[in-house]
Amino acid sequence: MLGVLAGPASAQSLRERLDRALTVSGVSRAKTGAFALDLRNGRVVFGSNTTRSLEPASNQKLAVTVAALERLGPGYRISTEVLGSGTLSGTTWRGRIFLKGYGDPTLTRADLRTLAIAVRNQGIRRVVGSIAGDESYFDRRRVAAGWRPSWYKIESPPLSALVVNRAKVSGRTVDDPALSAARLFRLALRANGVAVRGSALVRTAPGSATYLTRIRSVTTTTLLRKMNKTSDNFTAEVLVKHLGAKFRGAGTTVAGCLVVRRVLEGRSVPMSGVRLADGSGLSLRDRLTARALGRLLTSAWRDPAVRGPLVASLPIAGVDGTLRDRMRSGPAHRRVRAKTGTTSGATSLTGYVGSRYVFSILQNGSPIPWENARRAQDRFAQVLAGTL
Repeated sequence: MLGVLAGPASAQSLRERLDRALTVSGVSRAKTGAFALDLRNGRVVFGSNTTRSLEPASNQKLAVTVAALERLGPGYRISTEVLGSGTLSGTTWRGRIFLKGYGDPTLTRADLRTLAIAVRNQGIRRVVGSIAGDESYFDRRRVAAGWRPSWYKIESPPLSALVVNRAKVSGRTVDDPALSAARLFRLALRANGVAVRGSALVRTAPGSATYLTRIRSVTTTTLLRKMNKTSDNFTAEVLVKHLGAKFRGAGTTVAGCLVVRRVLEGRSVPMSGVRLADGSGLSLRDRLTARALGRLLTSAWRDPAVRGPLVASLPIAGVDGTLRDRMRSGPAHRRVRAKTGTTSGATSLTGYVGSRYVFSILQNGSPIPWENARRAQDRFAQVLAGTL
């Protein structure tokens, strides 16, 4: 008889402890959604407001992560190309040179130097025409719908398919990243033995343009690790636009979010209460549920192509990224890998506890007392880790 009762009693005790962990001053339980599932048997061990539609903050990036891994693949790399419109006469290029971006968020001045040397090595020593930055793979909207105006250039550089050094020039974030990139490429060409007569400008390369050279980004896996460890908004946003351009023929946030949504639907994630307005979670229009996030990560865990890169991208409790200073002791230390999220009105934590549990906590408020909310999140994770 004791053996029969032990399982249910233990489960009840775990639910009670998890419920108590979430109770903190100033954080509304009515605006808190929480979900936890045992990956060994698929059993939900805790649920509270699991279908409540809530602002996810940067937990939105988890949907982008899974979509990028599924649709692009872990080893995919984003290109930046150099094209020419004109003719090569001896060592002189008579016409325009284009630097065309496809949304590499890590493009640097060192990369431009590599491209410039490659142009010179093709025998080009002089360019008569201009140097053009081509950002046409994306639209020219610099922000996503639902962003607060004050977040422009603070939470993310201006969005563009062609951005160098995160649009920083002499310590200042510029408003026209493609023009800045063209100017920097012009300087790189001149510094590496290619004289340029024309100026820098922004233009779209014609379909007849000649391919000259290219450079490729780090892999999707590496991009996502950077994005999730530091919660980088810019990488999330350009990945969404890249998904839209590649799979729907439109480099827009709307098209990219539609790709992400289709991936979630294909994984049988419950979509009631889910609204995707951007990639980063900055948009005030974003909505997710704890159940949707929990089911998404459960699906990812069971997918060999996605599981490894996703888990590796998540901050480790007490070790690195946005969890470096949280859960530095106790059973959750080093055992929890989870994505954080924080805005003035929302805070969240979604991830894995060892190889046993997946969990998601979304908390909203006006504003949200994030220190108390994080305390609740950490306690919840500690309780789960204590059962390993």
